[in-house]
Amino acid sequence: MSQFMVELTLPLQITEDFVQTIPRHRAKITELMEQGKVNSYALAADRSKIWCVVRAESELEVMDVIAELPLIGYLNPHISKLMFNNAVAFRLPLFNLN
Repeated sequence: MSQFMVELTLPLQITEDFVQTIPRHRAKITELMEQGKVNSYALAADRSKIWCVVRAESELEVMDVIAELPLIGYLNPHISKLMFNNAVAFRLPLFNLN
């Protein structure tokens, strides 16, 4: 399974419909992360772009995944296949019985 960086450009003008769709969009991202389809999700500080790493077999499968996003009609996607993605995994501290 490969990993793909998806850069989603947000619109310059944010409509009320866009704002009202954000909770459904965030819920879908959480669902995709729980399913292991999306590894990471980040929003630029200026709210102009979203970056996410998607696990998929092909770019076509990535397009199917991002097509599920409630805000996809507002977003301009750019998909790049990654050679690798080093990330720090969340780790719990070791449990010590002493």
